[in-house]
Amino acid sequence: MSTVYLGVGSNQGDRLVFLRAAVECLEEEDGVTVVATSSVYRSEPVGLTDQPEFLNAVVVVDSTLSPRGLLELARRIEDSNGRRRRQRWGPRTLDVDILLIDGVEVDEPDLTVPHPGLTERRFVLEPMLEVDPDVSLPDGTPLREVLDGIGGGQAVWMEGGL
Repeated sequence: MSTVYLGVGSNQGDRLVFLRAAVECLEEEDGVTVVATSSVYRSEPVGLTDQPEFLNAVVVVDSTLSPRGLLELARRIEDSNGRRRRQRWGPRTLDVDILLIDGVEVDEPDLTVPHPGLTERRFVLEPMLEVDPDVSLPDGTPLREVLDGIGGGQAVWMEGGL
């Protein structure tokens, strides 16, 4: 059993409904137990900035699935909620990212854990630290130190709960 940190985000349609749908899908999945959910955070888009703001949250699960199994689950959840992969960093109904798995590192063409943007994104770090103030990278670096080091360049606002 591994503890897995998943990021969920949406900037299309009823964003909060899509985030809640992701949590419901996770709760229904064999081999996955939802342990905690962060508050919902609103953030400006990264990369392609001419699009609506995102709502983001972090979901912590205990899982018996492999990293590959988790990726397949994430894609199924995205697809079942209308996700269409048309443009990198483009608008989306739902994004489900594997952020961190219990000290596991994966480096494959279509799967990198920890998530490659994890240490650069306030909208991921803040909700992760909300649900687990002691969370660290596989090399032992506390994410609190990472967050302190990125400064205040990205605007993030807490919106409430899932």
